[in-house]
Amino acid sequence: MKCTSMKSPLDSKLGYAVIALLFFAATTTAAQAAPGELRDTQLQELLEEAARNNPEIRVARSEREAAQHRVSPAGALDDPMLEAGVVNAPLASQPFRREDMTMKMLGLSQRFPYPGKRGLRQEVAAKDAESVSHAYEETVNRVARDVKKAYFELAFVMESTRLVEENKRVLEQFLRISESRYSVGQGTQADVLKAQTQLTRMEDELIKLAGERRTIAAELIRDLGRESEAGLPAPAPPRLPAETALPFESLRETALKERPQLLGLQSLIDRNAKALDLARKDYYPDFDVKLSYGQREDMLNGMPRDDLVSLTIAMNLPVWRRNKRDPGVAEAIAMRNQATEMYQALQNEVASQLRQQISNADLSLKSARLYESGILPQARLAVESSLAAYRVNRADVLMLLDSQMAVLEYEISHASALSNYNIALAEIELLTGKTLF
Repeated sequence: MKCTSMKSPLDSKLGYAVIALLFFAATTTAAQAAPGELRDTQLQELLEEAARNNPEIRVARSEREAAQHRVSPAGALDDPMLEAGVVNAPLASQPFRREDMTMKMLGLSQRFPYPGKRGLRQEVAAKDAESVSHAYEETVNRVARDVKKAYFELAFVMESTRLVEENKRVLEQFLRISESRYSVGQGTQADVLKAQTQLTRMEDELIKLAGERRTIAAELIRDLGRESEAGLPAPAPPRLPAETALPFESLRETALKERPQLLGLQSLIDRNAKALDLARKDYYPDFDVKLSYGQREDMLNGMPRDDLVSLTIAMNLPVWRRNKRDPGVAEAIAMRNQATEMYQALQNEVASQLRQQISNADLSLKSARLYESGILPQARLAVESSLAAYRVNRADVLMLLDSQMAVLEYEISHASALSNYNIALAEIELLTGKTLF
């Protein structure tokens, strides 16, 4: 007589639980895998909020405005000097009428720098303002990078939390089924203990993820210039944006042309070159022009005296070259050389970081594609195979648990690869000064 095995209600419950989880994981992975045709509007809103409210951006904006207001005064003349007084008055009665040279004097004087100095001072201030403006743009880009990084890290943590919670619910069903099978002699105590251990691990993982979420949310709140977490949006699960080509040489050229920090150093080099020209101009004198009018009283006998007009030109004598002018020129040369070396060092640093981030993006993209096309489908098939073997008593709950935990691990690794790819793109944006997504 041929025996026909009957499927127990416990087996059915376990099968439904696993199939439901596999279906849910497959559909969410498909949604994540679809490249973003449109920009993440939620992220764009956060970037706009940070641009408005971030304190560092506001400070940099005010500094830029202040630097721009320093340009015009740098090339202006010093204020003229007005003087009034009495000249050559004797200590006697009727002092204004006794001496011919006694007069009431009114004078006006103005200092004129040596030709070219005023223009150079204004050019130095203009280059300072240009450098500060590039520093403002760099601050905006850096804050945008920080917002994107926190956003994608938060998206990964929340997606991991969702996956762990889903897995925890399935493990709870595993545990109940294992306990039921053990109570009727169809299972072993090891099955129950294994399910309990895995369930406890999930609870511990949720605690860790909650802590990470609070930490990352605090960073995002800071970047947005907010005071509380109220109204902080929940990021969508990590996904791939529309694929972007990342050729190193092209991105390096873009960085040289558009990276605000590099442009700021170029402005600083030009500024120090102008400062050197100005220091060399200091070897030439400045001029003080003075016009005076002297009003004289009549003589004691009533005879009138003519009023007097004086015009004088004075200049400083830049004779202390060795102790004053030469060190000033040497300082300007050193500052110019320093800016040039800083620019070269930053060029090398940008190139190095670009290579690293392009490698990170390429690695993360390939990893995400591999999980989508190979690892995850194979892992789900392994769970289905374990379930089929379990139904005919050729596998135990331990095998099912191991298969299911492997799927969870791969799902989280897939979400991590997606998040890391987006973060690498954000780093490349900062390095090049060019928006990629």
